[in-house]
Amino acid sequence: MSPGRVRSVTDPLAPLLDLPGVDDVVAAAREAVDAVHRHPANRRGWPATAAEASVRAARASAALDGGDAEIPDSGEVTEPHLAGALRIGESIGPLLPVWQRAPMQALARLHVLAAADLADDETLGRPRDVRAVSRRLDILAGLVAGGTSVPGPVLTAIVHGELLALAPFDSANGVVARAAARITMIATGLDPKGLIVPEVFYLRRSDRYREALGSFRKGGPDGMTDWLLFSCEAIEAGAREATSIAEAALPA
Repeated sequence: MSPGRVRSVTDPLAPLLDLPGVDDVVAAAREAVDAVHRHPANRRGWPATAAEASVRAARASAALDGGDAEIPDSGEVTEPHLAGALRIGESIGPLLPVWQRAPMQALARLHVLAAADLADDETLGRPRDVRAVSRRLDILAGLVAGGTSVPGPVLTAIVHGELLALAPFDSANGVVARAAARITMIATGLDPKGLIVPEVFYLRRSDRYREALGSFRKGGPDGMTDWLLFSCEAIEAGAREATSIAEAALPA
């Protein structure tokens, strides 16, 4: 524990900050994101760079779920994974207050958007009817709605890992989990403008992504450390992707 720092005994995620190396990678992730927000292109032109970030995130997320990430020249996307991921990207703004107030309602909406072309109407927005799934979703919703005060990178990692590991729906769980993580980055103030694109890193390092998720599933200090370190590395990489978007947006 850092000198002079007292962890909350009532915050269930607070002990994660004492895992080896976590404080350092959390600080590095936050610094990288802050630097992107200070970039000249993002001071006033951030809506354009955020829109590009959203599209890149959707394409990478769809590809990770086995979809075709290419957007046709016509602009009409029919590939179901990509169409769902793009629908989510367009809806994050309106979903943000719902996520903060009623996470389960927002999660259901994320699945409706992601799986509209993949699932039957009867299963859209409905988690699997399993007691363990319901219990863990309730716990996660409590954390998202104010049950923890850990830094944004940590809560984002937990939301992302838990939804991937739990796979609460019959389809599109990867796209939903990454979208929930993206909303969490925005909601916690880590990335309030939605500029960061860790999804590209997940795609480029898909083997490590799966290995880190395996560590999360195992749990324990070592498993959680592996996942948190990987997640913060992804945020830093997402900041570099965001910087490339910002650089391209500067006037010639």
